[in-house]
Amino acid sequence: MEEHFIIIFRTIFLYVLIFIIFRLMGKREIGELSILDLVVFIMIAEMGVVAIEDTKDPLIHTILPMSLLMLIQITTALISLKSKRFRDFVDGKPTIIINKGRIDENAMRKQRYNFDDLMMQLREKDIRSITDVEFAILESSGKLSIIEKEKDENNNTISGDITIPLIIDGDINEDNLQRINKTNFWLRQELKKKGYNEIKKVSFCSFENGKFFIDMLDE
Repeated sequence: MEEHFIIIFRTIFLYVLIFIIFRLMGKREIGELSILDLVVFIMIAEMGVVAIEDTKDPLIHTILPMSLLMLIQITTALISLKSKRFRDFVDGKPTIIINKGRIDENAMRKQRYNFDDLMMQLREKDIRSITDVEFAILESSGKLSIIEKEKDENNNTISGDITIPLIIDGDINEDNLQRINKTNFWLRQELKKKGYNEIKKVSFCSFENGKFFIDMLDE
């Protein structure tokens, strides 16, 4: 009977502890978890199960590694906020699968993403035909973001563009510059014309339909 009370106590205690740890690690949807987040969550959950089953093992043997994993996750999250390269390494980069109505097979091959995956996710978004899609972006979480083609009053397709991040956290995205057929020199000159001389002070800069959106650090 005493062992039953111990199991009940451990279950309640670890439930509260894991709840607190997950709250401290921040709010993220399950589909948006990075690989590190997922590994930490699985390890903590597994430790909780083992600690409940093994009533002879002191709880401190579970609390310490759980706390350590929480600190690791929080530290990596803070590094991700400061470093775009680290964030790309941990979370991966979004990939444009359909660009202005055209499927990019090379991008699909790099992501090991096939046409069955594409069609399934299009159906999940209630998209009947690929011809209705202007852009399809495979997010780092594995979700497919869809931007449908716009049409005018005469039902003619209006060609548009998506927001292209050129600078994030003071770092120039060379891949996106190549995507719009522009150079590092061009970007710096354009920003100087607008009065932005220091790239490192730019928090976010995007380019869409020939227009810039610029946000400075701490402004």
